[in-house]
Amino acid sequence: MNITVIGTGYVGLVVGACLAETGNPVVCADLDQAKIDGLQQNVLPIYEPGLDDYVARNQSQGRLRFTTDVSAAISTADVVFIAVGTPPDEDGSADLRHVLAVAEQIGRHMTRELVIVTKSTVPVGTAAKVAAVVSKHARFPFHMCSNPEFLKEGAAIDDFMKPDRVVIGVDSDHARGAMAELYAPFVRTGKPIIFMDIPSAEMTKYAANAMLATRISFMNEIANLCERVGADVDNVRKGIGSDARIGPAFLFPGPGYGGSCFPKDVKALVRTAKECDVPLRVLASVEEANDVQKHRLFDKLKDVLGDLRGRRIAVWGLAFKPNTDDMREAPSLVLIDALLDAGAEVVAHDPVAMHEAQRRVGDRIVYAETNYGALAGADALVIVTDWNEYRHPDFARIKNALKNPVVVDGRNLYDRRKMAALGFTYASIGRGGQS
Repeated sequence: MNITVIGTGYVGLVVGACLAETGNPVVCADLDQAKIDGLQQNVLPIYEPGLDDYVARNQSQGRLRFTTDVSAAISTADVVFIAVGTPPDEDGSADLRHVLAVAEQIGRHMTRELVIVTKSTVPVGTAAKVAAVVSKHARFPFHMCSNPEFLKEGAAIDDFMKPDRVVIGVDSDHARGAMAELYAPFVRTGKPIIFMDIPSAEMTKYAANAMLATRISFMNEIANLCERVGADVDNVRKGIGSDARIGPAFLFPGPGYGGSCFPKDVKALVRTAKECDVPLRVLASVEEANDVQKHRLFDKLKDVLGDLRGRRIAVWGLAFKPNTDDMREAPSLVLIDALLDAGAEVVAHDPVAMHEAQRRVGDRIVYAETNYGALAGADALVIVTDWNEYRHPDFARIKNALKNPVVVDGRNLYDRRKMAALGFTYASIGRGGQS
């Protein structure tokens, strides 16, 4: 089948490269000329481990092409994936302007029977809106499909190539057959393709992300309570995570969730619920708890150092999670703003997100080429992102470089008894008791 993917952002690039990897001819189309020019030279606009190899290999072997000619890409397709952005509006709802603009182009330029797949994260009812727009212009039959993505940034290639499950909402046997054929190489180990109606597929994506966000906020609030009552959240996490009904995933406390999915999707689902007069009170609290949690590292630092005016603070980790350069809704941004507002100087390091930080923060902070380079003369170190290279550092080197041996660990990377024995003033998340 000839595959066209419209949108070369995070989702579109992963989808296009992975489908090409299994032998499909794929065209990725985008109106951004600079982005397409870069991709044609194997220069990716995002950092995702392994994706550059997939793009380069499939381009060189002729299975993957990039173009700005969206109409031509549509005209040759048997299946079109819509993977353009759906940023949140001011009221939290998903902005569908780009999705519906693509729908109009599909209707105008399709030249054969077509399967149209919404791959962008979109509210329930979006596929119906897309179909209505396409039908105004279409001269050929088409079939709608919702195929939500469940890709973790930093592990997207493995998630796509070896999925836990593939969720597909369809409106016809034709769409079901085409999508089953397309995804057959990815589920050979027996993982399920779950076919369902389109509204259920659209809801599944939001419900999954909302559940994961809820687990994170719940554990962060438990961690905050642990500090007050003298419990150790690491022990509590292991205790509840061993319950088969709960499981261990997404129970690690930290400085709050960020990224391109959880914040946006929780807001959009809450907004959809309000429009339907079905308030999601739990998710409203999840949002509130996450907003508060993003200030915890600043509060802990202030508890240790007091007045932060004129203080130099080293920050390790800028991306919202490791193995990505994504800083959307990152806790580091909240921390940096709070530190600067308090009159502190910030020196930061991140293995891959430095350029993104410069784009977002500019020259308001200092950027260190290495993690140890950020420490010289600093009054404290704050760890925001749990990159592997931060997990086992040279503690003697850290202590010698810091003006004050203060470490605020937002990811609970270190043993607090060891840190105390080494002479550090050490603060972490939710560890108030003894192991």
